[in-house]
Amino acid sequence: MRTEKVEIFDTTLRDGEQVPGCKLNTEQKKKIAARLDELGVDVIEAGFPVSSPGDFQSVTEISKLVKNATVCGLTRAVKNDIKVAADALKYARKPRIHTGIGTSDSHIKYKFNSSRPEIIERAGEAVAYAKSFVDDVEFYAEDAGRTENEFLAKVCTEAVKSGATVINIPDTTGYCLPEEYGRKIKYLKENVVGIENVIISCHCHNDLGLATANAIAGITNGARQIECTINGIGERAGNTALEEVVMILRQHPYLDLNTDINPQLLYDTSTMVSREMGMFVQPNKAIVGANAFAHSSGIHQDGVIKNRETYEIINPADVGVTESAIVLTARSGRAALAYKAKKMGYDLTKIELDHVYLEFLSFADAKKQVADTDIHTIMDIFKKSSRAIA
Repeated sequence: MRTEKVEIFDTTLRDGEQVPGCKLNTEQKKKIAARLDELGVDVIEAGFPVSSPGDFQSVTEISKLVKNATVCGLTRAVKNDIKVAADALKYARKPRIHTGIGTSDSHIKYKFNSSRPEIIERAGEAVAYAKSFVDDVEFYAEDAGRTENEFLAKVCTEAVKSGATVINIPDTTGYCLPEEYGRKIKYLKENVVGIENVIISCHCHNDLGLATANAIAGITNGARQIECTINGIGERAGNTALEEVVMILRQHPYLDLNTDINPQLLYDTSTMVSREMGMFVQPNKAIVGANAFAHSSGIHQDGVIKNRETYEIINPADVGVTESAIVLTARSGRAALAYKAKKMGYDLTKIELDHVYLEFLSFADAKKQVADTDIHTIMDIFKKSSRAIA
């Protein structure tokens, strides 16, 4: 069956790095960029070149380094921003300038003290100027999520007419519901002149916990690029998580959509980004969290031991995790204890297991988690008690 490709646009080094405390130096950015290129992302947004000399240098060095992905620099709809970005990208094999302007009434009134006609004009001018430097120009309509669809279509039409190759529809504040965001993408597909010649991109924020759901709603309604970050990091509550959208498409083949991401590098990449940014990954984070493939409930453990697919829809090895974790707690049953004990060299009979399990429960009630070393202690206690009885 023929599948369509969804481009993965990674903004870990731009939107992700805007998180307080996550500032990276050039060498760290180069290290992460090399991994993203190896991972298979289509576009690496390397930074906002005009924002600082350090960001300019990072974009320049990443442009020299990256072999496969498009390297992208962010700008405002300001000529100097665009020229500086073009200079930073001059070594890139495949450069892209990402320029745009706010389109919601709130942005037009309070950020720009402007009008709708002026915003349309500025959008077209910015794209045309960027096009004079590079062939690949992405236009973003900031706060598109709260922009009235008819006006948004007019802005996007002007951007396409001026030479944009990608149209980015950001839910900048994470406000939209999935069905609302999906309808917006569908409306643009049907009402933007020339839209059939460009890619629509989804850039969703997670303020209401809907970033991934909105991105999926966007692509099922015709978008073909998702803007995301490793571990979902980004402004405020973060962005769409790369690892989530990649595995959603992989686990739902009937969508007939695919990416070029190598999923077996996901966990290691997550760990690298977490380490370099000093940004802790919550244990229950989907796909890459420490508990994503961990089981502590006795019912779940029994099922997973018998057949992994009873409680896991993803094989841990597919994302680079060695194996599922059976975590022993007071909620664990005999099956989990026997499984762990056997892996540690103790092959218990049913009668032995009944006695060991009682000792195990005493440990489990006193501790949040029974460690492997505790298993040895429990077995020593059991052996001594058995000898005493004998």
